[in-house]
Amino acid sequence: MTNVYPSRLTSEAQMLPRLDPVVHGDWSERSPLTRQQAEQFDRDGFLMLEDVFSPEEVAYPQKQATALLSSPKGLNPETIITEPGSDEIRSIFEIHAQSSVIERLAADARLAGVAQFLLNDRVYIHQSRLNYKPGFEGKEFYWHSDFETWHVEDGMPRMRALSMSVLLAENTPDNGPLMLMPGSHRVFLTCIGKTPEDHYRTSLKKQEYGVPDRHSLTELAQRHGIVAPTGKPGTVVIFDCNTMHGSNGNITPFPRANAFFVYNAVSNRLQAPFGAEKPRLSFVAARGEPKPLEPRPGQLMEDALV
Repeated sequence: MTNVYPSRLTSEAQMLPRLDPVVHGDWSERSPLTRQQAEQFDRDGFLMLEDVFSPEEVAYPQKQATALLSSPKGLNPETIITEPGSDEIRSIFEIHAQSSVIERLAADARLAGVAQFLLNDRVYIHQSRLNYKPGFEGKEFYWHSDFETWHVEDGMPRMRALSMSVLLAENTPDNGPLMLMPGSHRVFLTCIGKTPEDHYRTSLKKQEYGVPDRHSLTELAQRHGIVAPTGKPGTVVIFDCNTMHGSNGNITPFPRANAFFVYNAVSNRLQAPFGAEKPRLSFVAARGEPKPLEPRPGQLMEDALV
């Protein structure tokens, strides 16, 4: 397949034009988003939806996240990523396959149905994880475009994927919330440096390759600005696969947590990596025949079992 978004191949960074739509579906009155929301996502590359889940509903994934953090022994140890320099859990990957509570959340029509509309296709989970940013210990995550990594290291062909972060704890301006550059999704910023073998083993803790250069980041920030969506549990932040984003460290006593899902279009399934010797393991990037989600209506169920 032709590599229309080459990266990590040249000695200088480039800003290449985006060749794919942002909103792939045509809006109608039956769409799960309002016209204004669809236009905002197309313009800014992200959208924040408040009160998607009620306090009673969000209590179920909150309890699950707390339980897994305190007792992760039943999980695949390879999917557990700790903070750099400590044993504090940073992320638990492939969590939808290890918890029926999170599996139900990922398939909820209020999430998967929106993803189907925006991508105009059936969707599957490319990646899932529980993210924790513990008080005092939670480290920063440097600026990056997810698509650059997914394209180069996983073989995702085109920009037809998006991420949804379901807030499970209060995200404030102080405890290391997600930061985004609105409008940055309109260009593809290439990165410098050949991808090391098994890069994911270190990049999930601290990414050093596939990160933009400071000059280009400064230009994007000056052009687009930086926003940090905050909100209470039950809020959902949706952002395009190519939106530049990152987060600060958390030196407050107040932990941050979210359930994170990457929805990819079935037609955009992974190919061979475009810039790595071998693909990352499946717990980071689902390979093979996609398993399309069936969006599930109704409330999150209390009797979902781990």
